[in-house]
Amino acid sequence: MIYGMYLSATGVMTSSHRQDVIANNLANVETNGFKRAMAQFEQRPVESVAMGRPDLSNPMLDAIGGGIFVSPTRVDNSQGTLQPSDSPLHIALYGEGYFAVKDGEQLRLTRNGNFMLDRSGTLVMSNEAGTRVLDEKKEPIKIDVTRLRELSIGQDGTIALNGEFVAKLGVFDVADRRSLVPAGGALLTPQDATLKLAENASVESGYLEGANVDPAIELTQLILAQRQLEANANMLRFQDQTLGRLVNDVGKIG
Repeated sequence: MIYGMYLSATGVMTSSHRQDVIANNLANVETNGFKRAMAQFEQRPVESVAMGRPDLSNPMLDAIGGGIFVSPTRVDNSQGTLQPSDSPLHIALYGEGYFAVKDGEQLRLTRNGNFMLDRSGTLVMSNEAGTRVLDEKKEPIKIDVTRLRELSIGQDGTIALNGEFVAKLGVFDVADRRSLVPAGGALLTPQDATLKLAENASVESGYLEGANVDPAIELTQLILAQRQLEANANMLRFQDQTLGRLVNDVGKIG
């Protein structure tokens, strides 16, 4: 492939990926506990460096560079704003850690504390699947639905009915948060089976943690990504037209 077209093509692909990441952030601006993703890129080494062949070095092409690659998307784990709620089963985390939940048979983590009780009194997430919330022993939590007025949840996650211990919310953390894989609906899948209890987490009953997405910043970044994509697409078109003239017009002269 013509070197310039290759560089422009990588620019189109990376800008398109960046747009997708930003669009997903904007789509989840109202999702409780959502953490914004950040598109990451890395410089592609020139051919002589990538192949370990100094003899292939070209001073002009080496100065241009080898384009860019898409790197694994990073997650911004900064704290979201706590929003007050009237329900004691709306629970926010301040600080580190994640709630442990059971999505079918899969253990997942989340910062979305929009909880409720199902018909059997099991504490679940307010989603279509009714994902079960787990305690510190990774077991489902059950609460007597007839005694909700007696419910209290301490900052350490202890759930009590009129002072009588019921369960303790399982708030866990992982050694490397980069290993968490998004599973949709503000759920994360831990790749490391070893979870540790979070040490610096405060449980706030009657609050929900909002998404840490600033729409104004994301929209600005989206516009910049769109302009970069258009610029690279125009360069591709220009180079294609130049090659067409070279083949058709110059070829006729010859």
